[in-house]
Amino acid sequence: MNTLFDKIWDAHVVQTVEDGPVQLYIDRLYCHEVTSPQAFAGMRARGLKCFRPERIYCMPDHNTPTHDQDKPIEDPVSKAQVDALAKNAADFGLAHFGMMDKRNGIIHVVGPERGLTLPGMTIVCGDSHTSTHGAMGAVAFGIGTSEVEMVMASQCILQSRPKTMRITIDGKLGKGVTAKDVALYMMSKMTTSGATGYFVEYAGEAIRSLTMEGRLTLCNLSIEMGARGGMIAPDEVTFEYIKGREYAPKGEEWDKALAYWKTLKSDDDAVFDKEVRYDAADIQPMITYGTNPGMGMAITDCIPTVEGMSEVEKTSFEKSLNYMGFEPGEPLLGKKVDYVFLGACTNGRIEDFRAFASIAKGRKKAGNITAWLVPGSWMVDAQIRQEGLDKILEEAGFEIRQPGCSACLAMNDDKIPAGKYAVSTSNRNFEGRQGPGSRTLLAGPLTAAAAAVTGVITDPRTLM
Repeated sequence: MNTLFDKIWDAHVVQTVEDGPVQLYIDRLYCHEVTSPQAFAGMRARGLKCFRPERIYCMPDHNTPTHDQDKPIEDPVSKAQVDALAKNAADFGLAHFGMMDKRNGIIHVVGPERGLTLPGMTIVCGDSHTSTHGAMGAVAFGIGTSEVEMVMASQCILQSRPKTMRITIDGKLGKGVTAKDVALYMMSKMTTSGATGYFVEYAGEAIRSLTMEGRLTLCNLSIEMGARGGMIAPDEVTFEYIKGREYAPKGEEWDKALAYWKTLKSDDDAVFDKEVRYDAADIQPMITYGTNPGMGMAITDCIPTVEGMSEVEKTSFEKSLNYMGFEPGEPLLGKKVDYVFLGACTNGRIEDFRAFASIAKGRKKAGNITAWLVPGSWMVDAQIRQEGLDKILEEAGFEIRQPGCSACLAMNDDKIPAGKYAVSTSNRNFEGRQGPGSRTLLAGPLTAAAAAVTGVITDPRTLM
């Protein structure tokens, strides 16, 4: 009567500290340039080598520019961080996919697509959106820099065991509803703290119907509900996706791995600490109106009013709307926007580009829109070109940039100017997240494309 989480977690416990944390073995550590420098410095100071270097993969993504990657980075801070990662990886004998390496991209996009992320693994990275990898049936979560050092030194981590939650979404998803909309819907219901302290397993017909890319998007956003991580039991969709990828098991190893992966599901009588259910029929294309990902609504709805809110809630709500330049009770449909961003570890995969192109096809980019279309990796970039999506997008007036985290966060050149509105497929809409004073409306790739061709917030179903 174990949950999927219990099965993977228990298989990785090295020892338990009485009334304390668990020493958990880690199968894969991903390192990017922002949260690893202090960890490497700590290792050097103590004269330590990485305990299992073959289990660690490094790549820059947050600071990489999305143009002219073959030239030196202009921003001195970004350059220093990217250079430091290359040097640290070389010094410690670690795999490093640097800029312009065809294996480079956003770490949470590259891990699954290269077959480095596999079912049954424990995976960590100094990045909150490590929860993405749980879509493959892994226990994956973000850690702090001191914990990155702990894993480098011992391939283990001290962790308290989280509680378990199952979110079941029954029924079929409607027209124009993407995995991103499912996530934004759940957050609008549960708030950004509704899953705090839990590891979430997603289940139900609507979840099973998602492609691997959709599942990665959904698990990516688990952290935005306060969850420690999110996961989906591996099935034929997962196995089909992994088969033949660069680092995936081959031959006899594949058969052995597959037999094990097929056991990775919650038992029928498994007991979760909390169960939550939603009906897929209630989910529409979503958009956020505030300054946290839980402030979302169906695109055809109006912004809520302050009716029934406590004084504390009211103050926070009004501050948020004031920042966004919106009024309680008003609709967002038809509102003019300035920027559209397709990309990030949330929606920078091939399926997201297919969705965006399906709306852009035969139409033109609106004159008032600056659009940044950023593949999550060079592999996604190659797929875009193989499928001819680049031609469709170019004909519509869009340009495809080079891979990186881009406008998800203001750590590189792609910043939204103060006061401007951006419909963004990324994961966070905090004040200043996309640049000081920027105003972010989170949405899925179809809604982003609809805004890009009309210049205003538009229900994508009207263009499908």
